[in-house]
Amino acid sequence: MNLILLGPPGCGKGTQAKILIDTYHIPQISTGDILREAIKKESPLGIEAKTHMDQGSLVPDHLVIKIIEERLKQTDCNRGFILDGFPRTVAQAEALDTTLSEMGSKLEYVFSIEVDDEELIRRLTGRRVCRKCGESYHIEFNPPRQDGLCDSCQGELYQRDDDKEETIRNRLKVYQDQTSPLISFYQRKDVLHSIDGIGSIEEIKKRLLNIINT
Repeated sequence: MNLILLGPPGCGKGTQAKILIDTYHIPQISTGDILREAIKKESPLGIEAKTHMDQGSLVPDHLVIKIIEERLKQTDCNRGFILDGFPRTVAQAEALDTTLSEMGSKLEYVFSIEVDDEELIRRLTGRRVCRKCGESYHIEFNPPRQDGLCDSCQGELYQRDDDKEETIRNRLKVYQDQTSPLISFYQRKDVLHSIDGIGSIEEIKKRLLNIINT
């Protein structure tokens, strides 16, 4: 089973990916993890990718595709995979289709977990982190026993800059700008399934699994 999970920051995509991994025993393939591993192993592709990264530039599409192709040919992908962070553009999606076709494979599902911006902002702006030990809380979903203080070490809780509303709104806009063309691309291919991301973890899991199992 080959699938892609799309979803904005805070939609619960990581949690659902973990459930799918445990349920179907397929690997989650993260572009960032693959690049780091290729660089660590000093493979030819890894060395070439490092050159671009050291210069502060994006790794070119053709190189990312080659690295993804290498990863998809490993034996743990024989039963399928979940792609995370790739593709990000229609050009990457088209290249992925070509790669899978050459391998005699194809994408079966593209899930887009949908949550409105105001709910995402509520989820993300509520996070608080301990300055001492790094423990994470949420003022609504997982509050500390004493307001502003860590349960574990009594350290001060603070809101990270990337959890502030203005930053989150910018992140969501970037996501929408990047992802809207991808959603249209996969709708035309009749593999896109929009999933309501509001509800409990179990409810969202059932929505995903119902589509797969039918």
